[in-house]
Amino acid sequence: MRVAGRGWTASFVGLFEFIGENGVLLGQAARFLAAGAMGGLETVRQMSLIGVNSLPIALVTTAASAAVLSLQSAAQAVPYGLGSLVGGLVSASVAREVAPVLTGVVVAARVGSAIAAELGTMKVTEQVDALRSLAVDPVEYLVVPRFLACVIMLPVLTMYADAIGVVAGYMVAVASGVSPGGYIASATNPTFISMYDVLMGMAKTVVFGAIIALVGCQQGLRTRGGAAGVGQATTNSVVLSIMLIYISNYFLSEMIWM
Repeated sequence: MRVAGRGWTASFVGLFEFIGENGVLLGQAARFLAAGAMGGLETVRQMSLIGVNSLPIALVTTAASAAVLSLQSAAQAVPYGLGSLVGGLVSASVAREVAPVLTGVVVAARVGSAIAAELGTMKVTEQVDALRSLAVDPVEYLVVPRFLACVIMLPVLTMYADAIGVVAGYMVAVASGVSPGGYIASATNPTFISMYDVLMGMAKTVVFGAIIALVGCQQGLRTRGGAAGVGQATTNSVVLSIMLIYISNYFLSEMIWM
């Protein structure tokens, strides 16, 4: 019982440490951004690594999920003569949830792990301490460019994912018996979807991008224990980021659409 009690205590302490460290990291990054420290060319490089290089996997994942959604919706709607509603269902679902969430998840898996591994390796090899000895703040040099790149590029990726998701849904719906004109009319009907839905779906990914960058940097900068510690930090970054994306998505959806 005493061992179990110590385990619960350690878990609560770890939770508060995680929240506190990420809060401090966010505050420091916001302070540098407010002072005009945008990271320069490093931010542009991170935007390429995080955004451009993540585009294929985001598009494939969203297209496949939208295709499945369209297939299942058409299978239920067409026999009852409701095939014209499939386009609206697919477009609204993709814009509100499928594209933003899946884009956040795949970027968390690909980019969050890379950030944690890169910064974790720098920490255990004392490169972060070397930066401090040169009077370079690690948050300004390492965190700010990654944070800014994630926050900027996640909505851009989501915009492309929205488009490919609707197109993939169209192809599957038409193959399942939905009329092309009916799908397009439904997918563009303001009753089902509006520009507000598209913009709010993209706005959610600003939060997701901040989560990915902060958690990846926090886990990387607190890495200890050599190669094993880097591996643990990478795993923690992916798991925690994905969990927080799903949790925050619920509350954001509640705030935006309810």
